Amino acid sequence: MKYKQRLGVSMLAMSVLMHTGNVAAESFVAPFGGYAFGTSDFSTVDSTSQAESSVKIAESEHWGVMAGITTPDPGSIYLLYSHQSTEFSIGDNLNQPEITKLDIDYLHLGGALYFPQGKFRPYITTSAGLTQMRPDNGFSNETNFSMSIGGGAEYQFTTNFALFADVRGYATFISSSQSLFCNSGNCKWLVDADLMWQGQVSVGAKLTF
Repeated sequence: MKYKQRLGVSMLAMSVLMHTGNVAAESFVAPFGGYAFGTSDFSTVDSTSQAESSVKIAESEHWGVMAGITTPDPGSIYLLYSHQSTEFSIGDNLNQPEITKLDIDYLHLGGALYFPQGKFRPYITTSAGLTQMRPDNGFSNETNFSMSIGGGAEYQFTTNFALFADVRGYATFISSSQSLFCNSGNCKWLVDADLMWQGQVSVGAKLTF
């Protein structure tokens, strides 16, 4: 009898834990948009003319989406995609560069940890993944490893809908003296840099289901 009672209690406890886990693990989708700023300057040498210049990526709007699941910490695990259409800003060269327009994509796997205060939920977040830069005029795409760290807050209007705002800093790892943006074997620039830094300010909506 005692064995049956213990077995019954154990099964009941397991059922409660499974039910709790199912409730805690929710999926969410969070589209966002904002402004990307503060890109690092690159010290470059034109591979054709040997002209030295200071090159940076211009500030502009960006948009993206996160999709993931919540965790009982409370926190979340997510996949992030961010897109920015921008252009190069040449600091020391008055000539029009061959490359003008540039698309930048971030694809990151990340996590967030929340510090709930009622419906107001501040959080910190970090992620890692890839940065891809896609120039115009037929030059090659460049894909590099990158990481980010940031913080923000969301406000839960209902259990299924929240608005959020955050700031993130992205660091893209670039090999020193790397050739960038090649076309038919000819590369546009030699870059003397190890990291490309960029900041993003975003606002968005989070739908939980």
